[in-house]
Amino acid sequence: MQTAAIDALLQETRVFPPSEAFVKQANINDPTIYERAAQDFEGFWAHYAETMLEWFEKWHTVLEWNPPYAKWFLGGKLNACYNCVDRHVRTWRKNKAALIWEGEPGDERVLTYGDLYREVQKFANVLKSLGVQKGDRVCIYMPLVPEVIIAMLACARIGAPHSVVFGGFSAEALADRINDAQAKVLVTADGGWRRGNIVPLKHNADEALRHAPSVQKVVVFKRIGGDYTVTMQEGRDYWWHDLMKDAPLTCPAEPMDSEDLLYILYTSGSTGKPKGIMHTTGGYMVGVTLTAKWVFDLKDEDVYWCTADVGWVTGHSYIVYGPLSNGATCVIYEGAPDYPDRDRFWAIVEKYRVTIMYTAPTAIRAFMKWGEQYPRKHDLSSLRLLGSVGEPINPEAWMWYHEHIGGGRCPIVDTWWQTETGAIMITPLPGIVATKPGSATKPFPGIFPAILNDQGQPVGVNQGGYLVITKPWPSMTRGLWGDPERFVQTYWSKFEGVYFTGDGARLDEDGYYWLLGRVDDVINVSGHRLSTMEIESALVDHPAVAEAAVIGVHHEIKGQGIAAFVIVKEGYQADGGLQEELKQHVVKKIGAIARPDQIIFTAELPKTRSGKIMRRLLRDIAEGRALGDTTTLADPSVVQALKEKYEGQEE
Repeated sequence: MQTAAIDALLQETRVFPPSEAFVKQANINDPTIYERAAQDFEGFWAHYAETMLEWFEKWHTVLEWNPPYAKWFLGGKLNACYNCVDRHVRTWRKNKAALIWEGEPGDERVLTYGDLYREVQKFANVLKSLGVQKGDRVCIYMPLVPEVIIAMLACARIGAPHSVVFGGFSAEALADRINDAQAKVLVTADGGWRRGNIVPLKHNADEALRHAPSVQKVVVFKRIGGDYTVTMQEGRDYWWHDLMKDAPLTCPAEPMDSEDLLYILYTSGSTGKPKGIMHTTGGYMVGVTLTAKWVFDLKDEDVYWCTADVGWVTGHSYIVYGPLSNGATCVIYEGAPDYPDRDRFWAIVEKYRVTIMYTAPTAIRAFMKWGEQYPRKHDLSSLRLLGSVGEPINPEAWMWYHEHIGGGRCPIVDTWWQTETGAIMITPLPGIVATKPGSATKPFPGIFPAILNDQGQPVGVNQGGYLVITKPWPSMTRGLWGDPERFVQTYWSKFEGVYFTGDGARLDEDGYYWLLGRVDDVINVSGHRLSTMEIESALVDHPAVAEAAVIGVHHEIKGQGIAAFVIVKEGYQADGGLQEELKQHVVKKIGAIARPDQIIFTAELPKTRSGKIMRRLLRDIAEGRALGDTTTLADPSVVQALKEKYEGQEE
């Protein structure tokens, strides 16, 4: 397994203990918490479920575990929106800033918890007026404006599971997700802003809805306005502001069973069809509320900024449900980090006196490349804690973040978790754990990982293996929407009774975890998981393409880039023009995030005698490694010819 990555990490010996001052004020600074959680993990989770959330009815059973299915806090009744909004409005937090929003063109708004309480109830009534009932799915396809969070919370309030689709996804990707969830209502916007350009969300939605018959009503938020016009279909499409004008002010929060579905979120899978990850209400809220409080050391005076989009799980758990459940003040920014200039993030930190910042290694590597002159232009002294999420962070990027953004004084919480886990799983607790650049350090209390070899045996110290989780945890996914067989096959079939993460990892002599990236056919581009199959399907959809194989390759900024090996049909010219056309075709089918960095034309692909493409060998070629075992290939000469061609193209 990825020995180069292991060797590189083995040489990392720097250790950064938390400062005395930080330890003294930390929300959790008692190291015995790990042992106490391990001795009685059900009791641990039950204690914090009771103390950190408000329940309408308490549960009668903490955990029912029938692998691979877990039920947590059985019989408990609560509401996620109530915990994020209502309970704060009964206190001094009513007039505290909940959301500080900055739009890419520079517009800004602040919503207090009182504002959120009013707007969420009104929009919940809007959804009800459109026929949405408890259990109906609502699809949300919006830019990062306060209304996207209002829409999510309104769904949670009335018990309608939401399915948020990232605004960067194409019409086709949107249609796939609407159809899979059979969403009844779509909430979108006329457009959004990205690097000074308008993202045509309503146009994309109209295109998607031609192939998505389940949607009966569409709500459109006017983000762009002015001269920018969109088509509104009478009887189906309604403007957000028109519906909100007359919406009643009060809407009681629906008491939800702990195991009632809160949301579906689609993530890429190795078979190409996106997987609808299901998260339920009770366990998920316990997981995100506790991790947000302890990992980010959240306090009432903090200004917290997670730079993700709510289209990804990071935004669900650590912009919306975790921080708001804790009564935090959250900054949200609509646009790109380099628009209008490469110091936009640092200008925002200075402007709002951000104290906690949570971003991705991809972004950090881009900031490094742009140069330290950009952060140096701004006063970043308000920052007290930094976080990293999405993929393993290389030690160089960690140190740059530590020195140039954190001024050498801020603890860095490098967090490992997944859409499927719902909440952070491996992370430093900043008031307890000394950090090492590049390591996610220790499992969160009450989480039990292990690293296994192919035979399912634990590996030795500093040996790479498969990362698994051996015991259930409250925020774990309850399955894949409409596809229980695939759920078992994907996560529970490799090793009996344990959750297979699909990631490689190693454990050092101090019991610290080092993540080594994906071990399956999923590519992690800028912290976003994309299926090789999905991209291959998009390429083969082009009339010029006979066959395609896609792999992830090392990319200095994005962590992994996308390389596509393509066989062109007779009668088409395999040239630079076609390369560009194919890249654009993938963008149209999936979205800009899936645009291949390289397209290599080839006459043949390396296949086994049974016809399976050997992507492992393509990765060896792309990473410049010696070719692995080729004995199972139908024609070993193919891979040698391809290697020579690839190396020629690289020069």
